[in-house]
Amino acid sequence: MPLLVAALLLVLMGIAYTQGFSRSRAIAATGVRLHSRPAYHGSLVAIRCLLPALLVLGLWVLFGPGMTRAFIVAQLPPDVAALDEPAFLTAVRRIEAIASGFGVAGQVQPYEAAAGEAVRRFHTFALLVVMAAAAGVGILGLLAALRRISPTLRARNKVESVVRVLLLACSALAILTTVGIVVSLFNEAFRFFSFVAPADFFFGTVWNPGFATTGTAAIGEYGLLPLLWGTVMIAIIAMLVAIPVGLMTAIYLSQYASARLRNVAKPIVEVLAGIPTIVYGFFALVTVGPFLSDTGAAIGLDIRATSALTAGLVMGIMIIPFVSSLSDDIMRQVPLSLRDGSLGLGATESETIRRVLLPAALPGIVGALLLAISRAIGETMIVVLAAGNSPVLRFNPAEPVSTITVTIVNQLTGDADFAGPQSLVAFALGLTLFVMTLLLNMVALYIVRRFREQYE
Repeated sequence: MPLLVAALLLVLMGIAYTQGFSRSRAIAATGVRLHSRPAYHGSLVAIRCLLPALLVLGLWVLFGPGMTRAFIVAQLPPDVAALDEPAFLTAVRRIEAIASGFGVAGQVQPYEAAAGEAVRRFHTFALLVVMAAAAGVGILGLLAALRRISPTLRARNKVESVVRVLLLACSALAILTTVGIVVSLFNEAFRFFSFVAPADFFFGTVWNPGFATTGTAAIGEYGLLPLLWGTVMIAIIAMLVAIPVGLMTAIYLSQYASARLRNVAKPIVEVLAGIPTIVYGFFALVTVGPFLSDTGAAIGLDIRATSALTAGLVMGIMIIPFVSSLSDDIMRQVPLSLRDGSLGLGATESETIRRVLLPAALPGIVGALLLAISRAIGETMIVVLAAGNSPVLRFNPAEPVSTITVTIVNQLTGDADFAGPQSLVAFALGLTLFVMTLLLNMVALYIVRRFREQYE
């Protein structure tokens, strides 16, 4: 259905734009001066054609599931319709699965097969009716819009108003999504803190949650510090790898490399960002971890194959492109007049980079580093496979640790009823990550504003 609906909308939009454009060109051919160009008339006709069609489709999206559910209930035998709610919902889901062509567990009863076939026909008929209605109202909107085309029609103003509303809606959607995430985190986190005291959570040094299939008692201990320190330690190791390598790569590509070498080397470096994180996790588990363990044994150090050091090194390799590529683009945006002026005053190439180029590009470089740090803090798959998943407060990077993201996955794995602290703690951990990212943004914003004022 989505493909058919998209095709219908595209066809309507193409026909409407073409008709509006042609109608406007025909009027302009008579020598009359138009207020707006034909492209704006075509766009306005397309908008007035699509809006009614979208309204019909929106109504079906809103009321269609309820109508389908009512049709399914009408197909059920009286004894099945009289079942208690869990059994009734199970019967409805089985019929929906049969109608969709998915397999169901157990033997399909005759009434289920008949109801599934009836629901399938209902879906087909409803789809045809909805598409016909959308096409019909779209064509009516098209005809009405064509009749309103005139030399004095302010089509450009109307189209720009629609675009302005769309931009405002997109901005509002982004803001409302963020607000919704924050509100959901706060609500569920407050529920968790009704079971566990905030002081025990934020300052506790032992992470040993208990899992219970029934009840809502706060079983076990929920100390955040082992997870927080594991997250910070792995992020620090990753940045110790990514920052120097990434910045040196960016400096070389932007200041020393030839255009041919840069066009080849930069895409190769950026390929690192496109490798799935699960591949990095396997690389850390199979290659880097054993290598570090063998190297440590050779020099008398006890380095575990799964440790914070392993996860941090591989994560640092993964985020090198975030630092190098963005920093390269930022340094190339620094005005050449600053660089040429420094060289003209007798500074060397390295002095120009250290005292002119890097300070001038510092706000953008800080943004690149912030993106890399956020990526490191929120990474999951690498630490799942390479960090050891040991939620113990350790300060030795050669030993296994656990992180906040891995623990969120562990707490939400399986059947989670979100009624006790065993599952609600995931929202408290998510809120902690949100606050950490917010603080990073505030620090970066302060640095950016301070140095931007100095060098603009």
